[in-house]
Amino acid sequence: MKIAFHGAARTVTGSKHLITLTNGKKLLLDCGLFQGMGHETAELNASFGFNPSEVNYMILSHAHIDHCGLIPKLIKDGYKGKVYATPATKDLAKVLMEDSAMIQEMDVKYENKRRALLSLPYLKPLYTVDDALIAADHFETVEYNKWFRIDEDIEFCYTDAGHIIGSASVHLKITENKKTTTLTFSGDVGRYRDIILKSPEVFPQADYILLESTYGNSLHDEFHSSTETMLKWIEDTCLKKKGKLIIPAFSVGRTQELLYTLNQLELENRLPALEYFVDSPLSTKATQIVKSYPQYFNSRIQKVLLSDSDPFAFKGLKFVKTVDESKMLNYYKNPCVIISASGMAEAGRVKHHISNNIENSRNTILLTGYCEPHSLGGRLKHKPKEITIFGQPHEVNAEIAEMRSMSAHGDYEDLCQFLACQHPQSVKKLFIVHGEYPVQQDFRNRLIRKGFLDVEIPELHEEIGLG
Repeated sequence: MKIAFHGAARTVTGSKHLITLTNGKKLLLDCGLFQGMGHETAELNASFGFNPSEVNYMILSHAHIDHCGLIPKLIKDGYKGKVYATPATKDLAKVLMEDSAMIQEMDVKYENKRRALLSLPYLKPLYTVDDALIAADHFETVEYNKWFRIDEDIEFCYTDAGHIIGSASVHLKITENKKTTTLTFSGDVGRYRDIILKSPEVFPQADYILLESTYGNSLHDEFHSSTETMLKWIEDTCLKKKGKLIIPAFSVGRTQELLYTLNQLELENRLPALEYFVDSPLSTKATQIVKSYPQYFNSRIQKVLLSDSDPFAFKGLKFVKTVDESKMLNYYKNPCVIISASGMAEAGRVKHHISNNIENSRNTILLTGYCEPHSLGGRLKHKPKEITIFGQPHEVNAEIAEMRSMSAHGDYEDLCQFLACQHPQSVKKLFIVHGEYPVQQDFRNRLIRKGFLDVEIPELHEEIGLG
């Protein structure tokens, strides 16, 4: 048996891990888009590094686009099998894949207008909305904590990863020559003190582990609560400076956490009387899906639901639907809060809001999660004096702020707690994936100190034998 790392290898996005059995069967774990990789992004997404038509099975950990975003292309290019996912992941992935397709179609249409003027060949999107709809029909749902047999050689079980609604770690039992090998793929590991979701679950002893490492060398800010930090920035920006607080936020997970935090401030009678805009059709759809799975909420939210039927709604909240409504926010003169996708500020409506507001010193751009270094959010974290957006240079006069306490990824303490159910000496090899290489090197040293004997950081497209 072999495993090849065709994405999220020494980088965070593009999760794709291909297991090949000795009998030739191929099983793919995740099939995500690369994001925020600068000029390399398009080339990385154009080629899988393997032939989709040769893949027999696919298991999806969760619905974030860097884990599911290339499934329509996988099927378009020849994959004919099922895509296994939890019920919530299936519902979320459908709307995320459609949204990704629409963005690609619009971007390509815009680019082809420019190319026509220069007599250059036209581009095509990686996939269309129709391709995304076809891909959604391939999904088959599997519940948490139930072993599911794919065929006579392979069975798997999902456990809750606590990252977003429906997110899962994948646990495989693969039998070859009457010998069973166990392999765990962490997916993205959530936090043990998440404000909405249950903590990551314990899992059976594994022979091999693929572990994400996004925050493998850092700790989140536990000294300042999300509600207090949010209130501080609303007061500083909207009440004192009379400006706009613009918050790039992932449509799935982060947006709902922000809404819940603002709801908490209202319940405490501390929410300033302002307009709070959610400017992302995808975020609106995702919020409705999240609301439909209250059984995945932690005990604290369950108690809130006893007195508050909608913990994601509050006075002043408005969901922006159309493009014209979004554009009108540029002319909105009153102080306000705008929550908009994408979380890395690399695409979507938030990129336009930043472009239109970054030169005004009354405004604040509040980053609330991980950003690839080359993405707009990643570049803003360095607080440059000038930045290029849509090919145009802008002076950075708005305040650039960061709220680290709201990350949906576990820090190194969370990741080590996730592994605490394992006997390190029984793990034959642990692969660190889904992280920046310097972070992974630090995390590798920490895991070795924890007693894991063989810890590897695979390169992109590297194939390694197991057993």
